[in-house]
Amino acid sequence: MTERQGEVFDLGYRSYEGPREGRMRPRTAIWTNGVRTALGIGRGWGPKVLPAFLFLAVMAPAVIGAVMASLLGLEDLDLLRHDDYYQIISIILVLFSAIIAPELLCPDRRDGVISLYLVRPLTTTDYLAGRWLAFFSVTLALVGGFVLAADQPFDYVRDHWRDVPRVLLAGLVVATFTTTIPLAVSGFTQRRAYAAAFVIGLFILSFPVSAILTLCEEGSRPPRGTCEPPTGDAAKWFALLNVTQVPTYVNDMIFPGEDDGDFAVLVNELPDAVPIGWYLLLVVGPATALWWRYRRLEQ
Repeated sequence: MTERQGEVFDLGYRSYEGPREGRMRPRTAIWTNGVRTALGIGRGWGPKVLPAFLFLAVMAPAVIGAVMASLLGLEDLDLLRHDDYYQIISIILVLFSAIIAPELLCPDRRDGVISLYLVRPLTTTDYLAGRWLAFFSVTLALVGGFVLAADQPFDYVRDHWRDVPRVLLAGLVVATFTTTIPLAVSGFTQRRAYAAAFVIGLFILSFPVSAILTLCEEGSRPPRGTCEPPTGDAAKWFALLNVTQVPTYVNDMIFPGEDDGDFAVLVNELPDAVPIGWYLLLVVGPATALWWRYRRLEQ
């Protein structure tokens, strides 16, 4: 019989003596990873194609407007107004957010790594805030293309400095809306395709539903027509069901224009508090549902 022998090795374990950065370090890491994920940074060329294409699509209206004004010698003429620009990019950002936003939440839940995040000094609120701010940063950078795409950005800011606060506020309205709803939907499924399909379907189907309830039999909507919509005076309320235009209704108050769309003309008959309250409900409601959903994972 041989006796077992053991050895003790001094591996030199020492306690950590470096800086303790607390919860801000994982919060920042969540935000950084979210931005990289949304832009496809650190992955193959495939995930980078869609963000690059949508970025060009958002910038294209402003760039084309600036080039046309320069070529025609109409620098003082606004070919593309702020309210028109935000109405165009709202539709583009809906597609962008519907496809990209699920990338920030669905894989983490499907792969079961949420519990690993919570091992660190991080709460579900910190995690959601980091993901939301990451996608919000990307969308806000996209809606800021109007000023950057001007022929002379610094000259534009100098000549339109009074519009800068309104431009920023309108950008915040669009970016907040297109960030919150897709992320909220993504929090209730592990399949990115399901989340994207639901968001796109919600925004696309809301248009014909609202149109049917506000459309005249002759094929036009008041006040451009003289007919009475099937829902009568309630048509201005049913116009709010067009979810895609909800940020536009708020931005019309920031940049009032004369050539408003048919839905906007109806909504303008309502008190300003109504479209603002509807916008806040569609932002705060899904955000609260998302937070409640992830709070259950923490318990």
